[in-house]
Amino acid sequence: MDVLGLLGDGFAGALTPANLLWVVVGCLLGTAVGVLPGLGSSMAVALLLPVTFSLDPTAAFIMFAGVYFGGLFGDSTMGILMNTPGQASAIASTFEGHKMALNGRAAQALATAAIGAFVGGMIASVLVVFLAPALASFSSSFGPAEFFALALFAFVTTSSVVTDDALKGLGSLCLGLGIAVIGVDGISGAPRFTMGVPELFDGISLVTVTVAVLALGEVIYVACLARHLKDGRMVRATGRPWLSKRELREAAPAWLRGTAIGLPFGVVPAGGSEIPTFLAFGLEKRLDARRKDPQFGTGAIRGLAAPEAAGNSTTGMAMGALLSLGLPVSATAAIMLAAFRQYGLQPGPLLFDRSPDLVWALLASFFIAMVVLLVINLPFAMLWAKLLRIPRAYLYAGIAVFCGLGIYATSGSVFDLLMLLGIGLVGFLMRALDVPLAPLIIGMVLGPLAETSLRDAALSADGDFSVLVAGPIPIVLYAVLAVVVAVTVTSRVRARRAARRELVDA
Repeated sequence: MDVLGLLGDGFAGALTPANLLWVVVGCLLGTAVGVLPGLGSSMAVALLLPVTFSLDPTAAFIMFAGVYFGGLFGDSTMGILMNTPGQASAIASTFEGHKMALNGRAAQALATAAIGAFVGGMIASVLVVFLAPALASFSSSFGPAEFFALALFAFVTTSSVVTDDALKGLGSLCLGLGIAVIGVDGISGAPRFTMGVPELFDGISLVTVTVAVLALGEVIYVACLARHLKDGRMVRATGRPWLSKRELREAAPAWLRGTAIGLPFGVVPAGGSEIPTFLAFGLEKRLDARRKDPQFGTGAIRGLAAPEAAGNSTTGMAMGALLSLGLPVSATAAIMLAAFRQYGLQPGPLLFDRSPDLVWALLASFFIAMVVLLVINLPFAMLWAKLLRIPRAYLYAGIAVFCGLGIYATSGSVFDLLMLLGIGLVGFLMRALDVPLAPLIIGMVLGPLAETSLRDAALSADGDFSVLVAGPIPIVLYAVLAVVVAVTVTSRVRARRAARRELVDA
């Protein structure tokens, strides 16, 4: 059956009343956590993992996708209205978005953000529908050497390329890899790092770790800094919640340029939405400088349109990379990969062959989610902004209780609650020391894959590790990785030298 026929079957599955309800629920939850400061889609999906065991897999992943996309729709609201972005991916949107709000164009700014996220997400969804099956078919030829190279590529880019401090990124990655090896060795059957504790023989649950570091750690961090956190003043969104023809003509090219920038970053491990949003903003700023009447710095609509489209197009392509290659390119995608595994599913070529109903219903739900998110964000953005009035104490206390209830409902073990608290304290320390959390999650998710692939490759070649670089795909991945690392190191050295020169000149 062709792609359009399979997609049609997917829409038939996604548009059932039950699944449509889960799309709406996911979009509502995603928008809410996107609006609220410090939460984000990764925390929301982590909190939902323990309570979705009883759901049908299709319904669960449709809801997760809605949360993932909804977080991108909602996270710019706080930045536009209060100049305090809820997530790093929304920082670029605040530069011109908040100035639009201060100039009495807050409603238009929120509309620009919502439409930009819609455009970027829809274009990415179309590409995913047509490219994901081909990528899945291509990845079916992967062996242990290819999977090890892919995991290594993810580890290096996660820990040292896309983080500001390579040492902190590597430390976070090593912590995740260390947690991943705890338990009984799948090949030898020998316990590893269990310290004689029977509860550790099965390893430490990824659900417990993600909830602890992403949710409970954030709760402890906010509780410790509550006295120093001040809420900014919210700008009221007056006027029309839509764009004029002139504003649409200005924003449309920026939406398309931002989408084009964001798409490639959706398949870069740990690329996230931060880098493409800044690149999109920078491009629009350079183009604006060439105009006879530069508008950047006064509330230029193009400076808001491009980052929003870039962020959501990255998220859409990230879902494609997850489904076709089993490659998580962000913390949220890594948690969704863990969700697949808890249902006994492995994203990649086998997923398209063994669970086509789930895959195509999920792909169809991307389009439905975009429409739902546009409907609930375009006219009702100020209603979502009222969530910012919830006192922090009530909000984070509720999250802490939900963390404990979710983990206990999953395992019924007091030991897991103690693990939740202990790892939550580790997450708090990482947050306080500005250690990135994404490398830890991705290290724990991909660590078993890297270990198994390395051992299988060595066994198949009688201990000859040169097999890891014997095929064209590993060689290409290693070459690309070397180029990426070289470019990153060079750019950072140049930036430091430029900073030193500025200090000397000053």
